Amino acid sequence: MHEARVLVVDDSAAMRALFSDLLDQTKNVVVVGTAASADEARKQIVELKPNVLTLDVEMPGMSGIDFLKEIMEDKPMPVVMLSSLTQAGTDTSLRAYELGAVECFPKPLKATPEQFAKTVGKLGKIVLAAANSNVKDAGTRKRAAEAKVAAASEVQFDWNGHVVALSASMGGIDALGDLLAAWPAQCPPTIITLGLEPMVVDAFINRMSDQLPCTVKAATDGAALTPGTIHIAADPACHALIEAGQPPKVRLVARDPVEGARPSATLLFGTMARAGVPAVGAVLTGMGEDGAKGLKLLRDAGAATFAQDPATATVGEAPAAAIAAGAVQQPLALEALAAAILGKCSTSGTFTG
Repeated sequence: MHEARVLVVDDSAAMRALFSDLLDQTKNVVVVGTAASADEARKQIVELKPNVLTLDVEMPGMSGIDFLKEIMEDKPMPVVMLSSLTQAGTDTSLRAYELGAVECFPKPLKATPEQFAKTVGKLGKIVLAAANSNVKDAGTRKRAAEAKVAAASEVQFDWNGHVVALSASMGGIDALGDLLAAWPAQCPPTIITLGLEPMVVDAFINRMSDQLPCTVKAATDGAALTPGTIHIAADPACHALIEAGQPPKVRLVARDPVEGARPSATLLFGTMARAGVPAVGAVLTGMGEDGAKGLKLLRDAGAATFAQDPATATVGEAPAAAIAAGAVQQPLALEALAAAILGKCSTSGTFTG
């Protein structure tokens, strides 16, 4: 993992100073400069050669979103967008992901200095992961996903009884957008833990509901895992567990975080293994090691288990941890991963979309 050389772009001098001070306290993160506008940032990028930007959405002159679009079209680099957690902010965050932002981080609008420091303290780890991430061609990816959705709409899928369990965090919006584009209308029951801001995930769910031929909804307590529906668990107040039954059910429970994660992918995979549910599991892009131990339990229980190839993931930490734990039969790029997962859930044993 190489050092993060950060350029902080924000129109507020106070915010620039605060973010710079807090980021400089993170190991392997160095703030190489600050800028108050897109014009200043262009010059600083050439002179200081940062390998990651934090970029405010609201700036004088060119907005952060427009500047992000320019960066990704001209000379793509890892960008972490900063925005408020309002409805407009969540819509903007989704737009930022579409344009190629690695992550969208919520600015704490109302917080004590201690709360602010704690919240922004997480930004250092995110920036370091972003500096070591893979920047994708957003336009090409979007067109490919649209083509897959159109093809999936025409597929007659014959389900063999297996349930799909997935996990993702940083980079998850893009990865899931690509992967789930292949899910047909009568897709296998799918449960996903997504470690991102809940309001952004809600907006993502609404967008996927409009785009995919299957049903996409927020995970709810007692929901039955039946064909044609994707359940996404992102509530940071509770874990998503699997309860045995015909069909199996989702249970949401308020317990302490597991190794810092809630909802915990390890807990999801582990309860699925204990319930004896025929399953296919996979860990996608993300920070940290959440999911690795649980996926190993799932594999030991006889399930087919995969990980997104860390070399192709936006952030390779989570899938790399799953591979290192011996939890994965095979790491695959997203294009191959979708076919492999759906093939394990099909009566024919294969899926071409």
